[in-house]
Amino acid sequence: MADDHTHVQEFFGSRAAHWDTRFPDDGPSYAAAVAELGLRPGDAVLDAGCGTGRALPPLRDAVGTHGTVLGADLTPAMLDAAVRAGRQRSGRLLLADVSRLPVRSEALDAVFAAGLIAHLPRPAENLRELARVVRPGGRLALFHPIGRAALAARQGRQLTSDDLRAEPNLRPLLAGSGWQLESYADEDSRFLALAVRRD
Repeated sequence: MADDHTHVQEFFGSRAAHWDTRFPDDGPSYAAAVAELGLRPGDAVLDAGCGTGRALPPLRDAVGTHGTVLGADLTPAMLDAAVRAGRQRSGRLLLADVSRLPVRSEALDAVFAAGLIAHLPRPAENLRELARVVRPGGRLALFHPIGRAALAARQGRQLTSDDLRAEPNLRPLLAGSGWQLESYADEDSRFLALAVRRD
C-alpha cells in the first residue's frame, strides 16, 4: 500500500504546479459531467481524487450554498495547487486516501471521480469504499475529459482489452463493488460512466 501511495504521490506531486496549464480547456467538460450527476441543492458530494480541484466550483454550483462539497486527494502538492487556484472556497479539502475516507457511512449523495480509476491500487476494494460513504440510490460519476482512445493516443500507447474503463470490464467491477452502471459514454471528447449505489 505504501508503495502504491508513494508512486501516486510522486507522479502527481511532480506535475501539480503545472497541471491546470497543461489542460486549460477542460473546464466546460467538467461542468457538463457534473450536470449529468443530477445533484440537487443541499446535496452532499465528494470529489474523490480531486487533484487541483477543477470539479469543485461546478459541484458547489450544483449543490448550492447549503450543500456540502468535499475534495479528497492523496497528494499534498495537488491540494496546494487547488488552494492557489482559490478552489478551497468551493469545498473543504481533505488530505485523504480513497481506500479509507474520513467520511461517515451513507453520508453523501454522490461521488465525482475524474481520472481516478486508472490510479486505484485495488479498484474493487476502493470502489466499495466509495459505495460505503454514499447513501443507497446515490450516484457515482467516473469521468475523464477525453475518451479512452484519445487518452491512449496522447500517452503514446495502445488500448488493451484489460483496460478497467472498457465497459465489459467496468460493469462487473462496479456490480461487485456495490454499484450498478447506469450509463456509459466513451467518446473522443469525454469518458463518463454513471452508476447508482445499490441498496
